This record gives sequence, structure tokens and C-alpha cells, in this order.
Amino acid sequence: MELTGSLNMIGYGLSAIGGGIGVGLVFAAYVSGVARQPEAQRVLQPIAFLGLAFTEALAILGLVFAFIIK
Repeated sequence: MELTGSLNMIGYGLSAIGGGIGVGLVFAAYVSGVARQPEAQRVLQPIAFLGLAFTEALAILGLVFAFIIK
């Protein structure tokens, strides 16, 4: 049995899974924080979006590396 393809796509798949888990954790913490202290929503929302941006940037970086490294 011969496998064809490249191993770097497996790495990208893992980075995409990691990004999905990271986004879930960021917004779970945000929802939990707002549920406990609704008045802190204005403080927590920019922090949650910043965490989302960093998490998605790492997933996009994994995609870039998957195409660059052969």
C-alpha cells in the first residue's frame, strides 16, 4: 500500500484543529466572565477579540508554512 501526498498537510490540519480549540476556549472564557459580571462586558470584549485574532493568526501561519515547506 503506497501513500501519496505530503506530510505538511497533516501539520496544517493539526494547526487548524488547534485554532478551532483555541477559539472555543477564548469565547468560553469570555461568556463565563460576562455571565459572572455583566458589567465587565465592555472590558472583556476587546480582550476576547484580541485572543481570537491571535489564535486565528497562528492557524493562518500554519497554512502558510504548509505551502512554503515542501
